[in-house]
Amino acid sequence: MMLQSMTGFARREGAVGQMRWAWELRSVNGRGLDLRIRTPAGFERLEADSKKALTAAFQRGNIQASLTVTREDKRAEAIVNENVLDAVIAVVDRLRDRLDAAPPRLDGLLNIRGVLEFAEPQIDGETAEREFAAILSGLDHAIEDLKVMRAAEGGKIAHYLNGQIDGIAALVKKVESDPSTSLESIRDRLTSQVRLLMDSDIEIDRDRLHMEAAMLASKADIREEIDRLSAHVDACRAMLSGGGPVGRRLDFLAQEFNRESNTICSKSNASSVTAIGLDLKVLTDQFREQIQNLE
Repeated sequence: MMLQSMTGFARREGAVGQMRWAWELRSVNGRGLDLRIRTPAGFERLEADSKKALTAAFQRGNIQASLTVTREDKRAEAIVNENVLDAVIAVVDRLRDRLDAAPPRLDGLLNIRGVLEFAEPQIDGETAEREFAAILSGLDHAIEDLKVMRAAEGGKIAHYLNGQIDGIAALVKKVESDPSTSLESIRDRLTSQVRLLMDSDIEIDRDRLHMEAAMLASKADIREEIDRLSAHVDACRAMLSGGGPVGRRLDFLAQEFNRESNTICSKSNASSVTAIGLDLKVLTDQFREQIQNLE
């Protein structure tokens, strides 16, 4: 399964008889799955099925699905409201003997509000079902197009992320091989500092000094941080190669990368290791920024 970006666009259109339809799908980044479906009047019943199809296809992203419908046969049907016309004629007959006026003309009667109305041609149930089925089938094709585009974007992001992971792995190796991180180096450095204190005129409790030195030596050891970073690198590579909706899990590992980098910088007593820790933070920030685009 390939990685998917949350960014994409798709359009599908078609026709059924005198009706033409078009779907447009737009997808951008989102914390979860946020769907906005717009249908024209008379097609609201399609929204539930549309939402079901989109929910089955995607797990994250702000997705807007817009349906437009036009009909080539726009001839409206003229409908005379017989009840209103009868009521108007009855009023005319009642007032004829009271008013000295010419009888009303037909065009005048038809211009009275409510007498003549125009409506779109009515669609029979069978035709409507056929149209709805075609529109939903078109949505399925648009969803597949959107998935293809999101997958293409996801492949590009995955290539970039793999490069970032390689860079992080190289920096972890660099920290591990730095002479200042070896136990011998830490011990020699602390031994030198303890000797300076003991040779000074300051009165010092030797037992307490040795205990404090042992604690400092333990805190200065970054072996655990190196091991955790290596494990996170392996986990990221496995997720990137496995594909699927791994954006949230990768984001968590990016936070762990940052946490371990901060710890290395705080424990370091060597400028070379501090510099590597800062480089790790920079790569981690770049890595995390790109992850925000993944499903």
